[in-house]
Amino acid sequence: MAAPMELFCWAGGWGLPSVDPDCLAVLTYARFTGAPLKVHKVTNPWRSPSGCLPALKTKEEGVLSQMHQIITHLRKQKYNADYDLSARQGADTLAFVSLLEEKLLPVLIHMFWVDAKNYVEHTRKWYAEAIPFPLNFFLPNRMHKQHLERLQLIWGDSCLEDEEELEKEMYREARECLTLLSQRLGDQKFFFGDSPASLDAFVFSHLAPLLKAKLPNGKLQQHLKSLQNLCDYCSSILSLYFPWDGGDAPSSTPKTSASEGTESEEEPYKRRNQILSVLVGLVAMIGYAFLSGIISIQRGPPGAAGPRPIAMEEEEEEEE
Repeated sequence: MAAPMELFCWAGGWGLPSVDPDCLAVLTYARFTGAPLKVHKVTNPWRSPSGCLPALKTKEEGVLSQMHQIITHLRKQKYNADYDLSARQGADTLAFVSLLEEKLLPVLIHMFWVDAKNYVEHTRKWYAEAIPFPLNFFLPNRMHKQHLERLQLIWGDSCLEDEEELEKEMYREARECLTLLSQRLGDQKFFFGDSPASLDAFVFSHLAPLLKAKLPNGKLQQHLKSLQNLCDYCSSILSLYFPWDGGDAPSSTPKTSASEGTESEEEPYKRRNQILSVLVGLVAMIGYAFLSGIISIQRGPPGAAGPRPIAMEEEEEEEE
């Protein structure tokens, strides 16, 4: 029997199987199609073979690290949620996915990673509690910087203009996008009838975090909650495809058991992670020692000879 494909993704939280929209899209698409994946839900991207999440480890194409690449690979393996769609429905899928990425995704990035209140009290708090020590001291800030850069790429030169006006326009377009999705869904179970397609995976992965996260500043969240059919749509997908898989709050002592099966958080790169953690901790300790004045560098006159207690102290700290 061929080895199953392995998917590495962010762990769950806020009642969702994963807190990351890209990971959530891949997980949802795999559930829709029944793709046989061995899932590793992790809180450290360095446990992924590519160093980022999501990542799919395959026999045919190695490691895939982009959400669209992963879904394309699953389609090649005959796990195609769009097999029964017409040409018109296929075109609608492309149009709505483009709409999500242009109008809704920038606002999600802004709400979770740029809005100061949401970032400090919700997003950074969750990741700092979930990511293991000592990586939780710098990985959330690095992710924050990456999302800022991503948002600047989406905005382009517009980010150099009036930021307040740009933000108002961005949220207005996001509200219009949600309203359009609500009108398109109507009273249907899924966007193209009674069976889910890839568009449903994309829409759900964008709406569910917005709906379920307890954001201190939830401007767009209130508009989504006013669209009852979209709220029922997200709840239906969660109950049908993830009935036992809602994310719990992160814990400093993660539980593991044999019954968790493929959903357990495994450590195939444990030795590498241990070495990286030790090195990061060591650099942080030395940096703190220099900044606090515990260690200082003293320079004597040229040619002066004498004992070097400071260098010896540094070597002793490194040996410990």
